[in-house]
Amino acid sequence: MSYFRLASLCCALLIGATSAIGQETQVAFGAVKADPSLPVEVTSETLNVNQEDGSAEFLGNVIVIQGEMRLSAERVLVIYNADRSGIERMEATQDVVLVSPPDAAEGDWAEYTIDSGVIVMKGNVLLTQGPSTISGDQMNANLTTGTATMTGNVKTILQPGGN
Repeated sequence: MSYFRLASLCCALLIGATSAIGQETQVAFGAVKADPSLPVEVTSETLNVNQEDGSAEFLGNVIVIQGEMRLSAERVLVIYNADRSGIERMEATQDVVLVSPPDAAEGDWAEYTIDSGVIVMKGNVLLTQGPSTISGDQMNANLTTGTATMTGNVKTILQPGGN
């Protein structure tokens, strides 16, 4: 009889662990809603422009500013739209930090789609909101609505009386 209980307990724990991995957490992100029509300012140590594919690669201490939003990384690839009249998206890698005051997030990789105002961060994502933190595998932040969704192995540490 104890074998049956042990097997039942293991199955229950396995089902619980599997469902926790797939969970997501929705949070507010940034106090000021972003305006994707604002100009994008990029500074870096090096700029490589590829005329063939319509991209620009910024390397070394890259800082991207649009309104209140700040994105920093060691490398940012800017991909222009088909007629090269504007930026379609940016891909940031290596020590990526996103700040939309008063919140900040860091991760291994991020993609910012300019028109929608959506930033997807992946890899060891850590969101800091005051004294509280949320970590996960991926964060989808909508800068125009001021919301974010954290998915994959989500862990939250809430500090009492902080926010």
